[in-house]
Amino acid sequence: MTPARGPLVRVELSTVVPAPPEVVFAAATDWTRQREWMLGTQSHVVAGSGRDVGSRVIAFTGLGDLGFLDTMEIAVWDPPHRCEVRHLGHLLHGVGVFAVRPHDRGAVLTWEERLRAPLGVLGELGWRLVRPAVSWGLRRSLTRFASFCQEYP
Repeated sequence: MTPARGPLVRVELSTVVPAPPEVVFAAATDWTRQREWMLGTQSHVVAGSGRDVGSRVIAFTGLGDLGFLDTMEIAVWDPPHRCEVRHLGHLLHGVGVFAVRPHDRGAVLTWEERLRAPLGVLGELGWRLVRPAVSWGLRRSLTRFASFCQEYP
């Protein structure tokens, strides 16, 4: 049975990274190394190369054994500009985007998530409660990402 889908929830954050766009894109889409900058997340390629449309990636996000599994499929692969994934799991369903554009100090990475809240109205209310923590975690991850890029690969 397909879980009930609620309204679209969206979060988008950007950061300036003192590295060329090619490095920023490669670092953001280095799935197995995301754990080095993305809070509480470990990702692995499970089908394909992880560098083309149709590749599948799974990510576990949480602390210890408490968390959730996120199954994704690459829908857009346009290096060094854009990678879009479709979240296909029961909890997360929607689109995630890493977009990179040149900047006079390197590049800007924009991380966007457009997700359907699970559980209908309950999911929407839950999102209102967790959104500040999610936004904080994404901001913290992007700060770590800027440092990560300076030493990448």
